[in-house]
Amino acid sequence: MDIWKVVDELVCTRRVPGLHAASLRVLEGQTGERMVATDPVGVPPGKWVFTTLGTAARYAMPDPTTTTDLTICGIIDQWSQT
Repeated sequence: MDIWKVVDELVCTRRVPGLHAASLRVLEGQTGERMVATDPVGVPPGKWVFTTLGTAARYAMPDPTTTTDLTICGIIDQWSQT
């Protein structure tokens, strides 16, 4: 699992069938790298989240056949970044 900050929604009207209607978010890591993740939680921009990668990312979605390798698993309510 990794920790990321949600910086924006990503709207894609054309997508592969395996993504279904999954919500997408742009995430930024603590060192500035950016990734796109599926979001079954409904996280607004500005929140810190924890994610899962690979096969576990598909299992974290309501439909495990969703084509994803990065999924948001939860919103972090409190975290000391030290």
